[in-house]
Amino acid sequence: MTIIPPRSFTDDKATGLAGLDQRSREIFRKLVDTYLETGEAVGSRTISKALPAGLSPASVRNVMMDLEDSGLIYSPHTSAGRMPTEAGLRFFVDALLEVGAINASERANIDAQVKATNRNRRYEDVLGEASTMLSGLSQCAGIVMSPKYNARLKHIEFVNLSPGRALVILVSEDGSVENRVIDVPAGLPASVFIRATNYLSAMGQGRSIEDVQKLVASEVEKLRSELDDVSARLVQQGVAVWSGDSNIDSKNLIVRGQANLLEQPGALADLERIRKLFDDIENKRDLVDVLGLAEKAEGVRIFIGSENKLFSMSGSSLIVAPFKNDEEKIVGVLGIIGPTRLNYARIIPMVDYTAKVVGRLLS
Repeated sequence: MTIIPPRSFTDDKATGLAGLDQRSREIFRKLVDTYLETGEAVGSRTISKALPAGLSPASVRNVMMDLEDSGLIYSPHTSAGRMPTEAGLRFFVDALLEVGAINASERANIDAQVKATNRNRRYEDVLGEASTMLSGLSQCAGIVMSPKYNARLKHIEFVNLSPGRALVILVSEDGSVENRVIDVPAGLPASVFIRATNYLSAMGQGRSIEDVQKLVASEVEKLRSELDDVSARLVQQGVAVWSGDSNIDSKNLIVRGQANLLEQPGALADLERIRKLFDDIENKRDLVDVLGLAEKAEGVRIFIGSENKLFSMSGSSLIVAPFKNDEEKIVGVLGIIGPTRLNYARIIPMVDYTAKVVGRLLS
């Protein structure tokens, strides 16, 4: 499993933190483990009791002061205990976290839910079930994003609406239908729409819209030789209307289980943070931009708090992984949104495994 750190975690910073001695690392690891388990500030006495080396609370306290000076931990309010900072959590995840394989029971749970999925269901329904499944397993918000038009095509048709306007109808093999209105030269005869429809339907059947776009772009001369110039331009315009990865309308964005975030320890005492997180999730354009970063990566990506501007105010973490089709091409991304206090060791392999299973299912 590949875990890709964000660009904000610089090499210089990573090198400095990696210089911690073994005792400091063990104390820091125990502090973070305890914090992730309890959600509360951790005191030196608690760590002293938990460490096998038998260090005194005073010795632990001295190390914690050094860790605080390094920006890895901080003291909330007037508490005598310490919590990890966002930089501390990032260092923990990148340098100290031991991520293994997903455990057998969760693997069986995911496999069972996938096997129960009818392969003939609509593409969006499969993605929705994946998001719901991740939400239930993680007790966070599950999220899935993929281009709308990954499904294989069954039929493409042009319909003349009025002088200067036409409707492009795209029918997928899973039964989904998408319509787009395009501008066309006024006064086109019906034969132009029929020729464009027949050409694209024959070329596109069984292919994704992206594959059709590539074919049309690479076979311009063939297109013009087989069709008249007006029909050829109509074909190019008809497939181009679905292009543009930056367009939010071209994305399926599914979020399930936001209510789980209210069940997290401390959520009710920090409703303003949760409200801000809900606002972030509702702001789909920014969320699509964030997930677009993960679509370009080959492994699991983890964003912690202010490492991404979208979650800078809500103090949340995003763990995402891309999923691929049978041609090993990335076709979407899935993961979870939750508080920075997550069981990273459990959720990271869960997201990674689910991405692989969803990729196999969609293939």
